[in-house]
Amino acid sequence: MKKLNLSFLSVLLLAISSLGRVHAQADQALLGATAPAFNLKNIDGNMVGLENYANSAKGVIIVFTCNHCPYSVMYEDRIIALDNQYRPQGFPVVAINPNDPIAYKSDNFKNMQKRAKKKGFKFPYLVDESQEIAKAYGATRTPHVYVAMNEGKTFKVRYVGAIDDNTETGSVKVKYVEDAIAKLSAGSQPETAYTKAVGCGIKWKAAN
Repeated sequence: MKKLNLSFLSVLLLAISSLGRVHAQADQALLGATAPAFNLKNIDGNMVGLENYANSAKGVIIVFTCNHCPYSVMYEDRIIALDNQYRPQGFPVVAINPNDPIAYKSDNFKNMQKRAKKKGFKFPYLVDESQEIAKAYGATRTPHVYVAMNEGKTFKVRYVGAIDDNTETGSVKVKYVEDAIAKLSAGSQPETAYTKAVGCGIKWKAAN
């Protein structure tokens, strides 16, 4: 029985490791590619698409996040700070909630509106009801960040991954998103273009 349990554990760990490599490859494959277009409902009821920023933004910080995930909650103030700092510089935040609200009621549209009002979001908080946009980006975690640069009104993904190197604010040493934007603003590419997103797994809808 002990041998059987060890064998099962080995297979499980191998599967998890393999899945992690697949996700990393998907993230890195998107680097330099055109950011998938979207047109999603904002908490104010209006539709917001990437094309809305083509004439006004240097780039967009796309963050897949949600209400309930402890990691998203820990990063919430940092997401707000990113928008406050970089929106005036031409890099606004666009937040997208991809979670199945049936799995977590706290992630439903009404609660998204409540959360945004409570925290004073100045950026769009969009609902990816079909989850197709999250899949198009290859997002797997909340939060999962994509910095897309406006290059001739076409947005190219130039950074994918985590916001910084530590979930604890006071222990952060490397600010990946900020470093990426600094390089892009200076006309060069980020030294670190990919990091592993850390957070809760996206809550996918059950297959029909």
